[in-house]
Amino acid sequence: MPFLIAIVGRPNVGKSTLFNRLAGGRPAIVDAVAGVTRDRHYGHSEWNGKQFSVVDTGGYVQGSDDIFEDEIRRQVKIAIDEASLLLFVVDAFEGITPMDEEVADMIRRAKKKTILVANKVDNPDRIAMAAEFYSLGVGEPYCISSINGAGTGELLDEVAKLVPDEEPVVEDPAPRIAIVGRPNVGKSSLINAILGVDKHIVTNIAGTTRDSINTRFKGFGHDMWLIDTAGLRRKTKVHEDLEFYSVMRTIRAIEDCDVCLLMIDAKDGIEAQDLAIFDLAQKNRKGIAILVNKWDLVENKENNTIKEYEERIRERIAPFRDVPILFVSAHTKQRVLKALDVAQEVYENRSRHIATSKLNEVMLDVIAAYEPPSIKGKYVKIKYVQQLHSATPIFAFFCNLPQYVSDSYKRYLENKLREHFNFSGVPITVTMRKK
Repeated sequence: MPFLIAIVGRPNVGKSTLFNRLAGGRPAIVDAVAGVTRDRHYGHSEWNGKQFSVVDTGGYVQGSDDIFEDEIRRQVKIAIDEASLLLFVVDAFEGITPMDEEVADMIRRAKKKTILVANKVDNPDRIAMAAEFYSLGVGEPYCISSINGAGTGELLDEVAKLVPDEEPVVEDPAPRIAIVGRPNVGKSSLINAILGVDKHIVTNIAGTTRDSINTRFKGFGHDMWLIDTAGLRRKTKVHEDLEFYSVMRTIRAIEDCDVCLLMIDAKDGIEAQDLAIFDLAQKNRKGIAILVNKWDLVENKENNTIKEYEERIRERIAPFRDVPILFVSAHTKQRVLKALDVAQEVYENRSRHIATSKLNEVMLDVIAAYEPPSIKGKYVKIKYVQQLHSATPIFAFFCNLPQYVSDSYKRYLENKLREHFNFSGVPITVTMRKK
């Protein structure tokens, strides 16, 4: 499971600035995704060969009557519970406050690995000021300035030491299919419908989070792992902040799967949070299919046809439009098994490898029909193409001037690859290399 780091602390100590520094400010760091729920931020990062995820929490406030502040408190508690490592951020300029002591007390009781980060250390004088944070009892403060990056390299070096080496992966040919989506769209109902129509279940394995269950499903010609982000065991009351908690599980599930089945509610359509989850799956190079659930409850279908509804979804997910969209009803079990067929097909597309001879036979004609436009009088000549050996489809086009190939032309090549070969539901990468 991915190593998850939570940035916690009271408001206005620089947590979001530190997150942006970790998840967007260095070449080694990959893809920050914002807005999965309210103003929470999630990023997938790499440092010194170690990969980990980062979550930015809201500022912890104690004693406030504000409903939103009460929600933030719950979110921070959930993040502390779910994370493998905590970055506890304090303000070296303002010194210790009662709220800092509240957060420190929560962390000590949680008994989680913690790095104390003294932020806003912009000059040597503030290093001495940071010494008072020893009294919080959560370790030695690391002095940084998230605004200009001072000290963040040393902080990341320490983080990397605490991230375990990736364990050798035992090869299991069964695809891992994650059911993801917003709360209350029918994820649990879909899982229950699938499990209810076939009893050939081999093993239930509890995930690292309290409600995430991996279930081996065998039946109807399928053998796959189903990763349920809604919880198979507890189907009733969840007293924590459901939205934030579900996103924490979704991050882990996406990073641990091969294919994401993104469920949306037919009555609501595809919303901002759905798009953020879609983007997270795409940026992690996972296979994707969209399930429109509760289609049986949609009224006036003659004025809201499947074709029109599907086109609206594709407009929202553009430019990655080549995604299977299936209309289902977990309640009536309509097309439930078809969803497994689609997941299997996307999994096979994701592992598809095109022979170099076939690839060049097709794509060189495509390139000859529409060559890269000249830039600054320079003409790009693409000589051949090869699919690289990787977990996800990556195509290298070898040419004389790779730096002059525009993004729009790369999209043209990607569209032609999709037109001639079946990569439906699979993010593919087009890269230009020096011949």
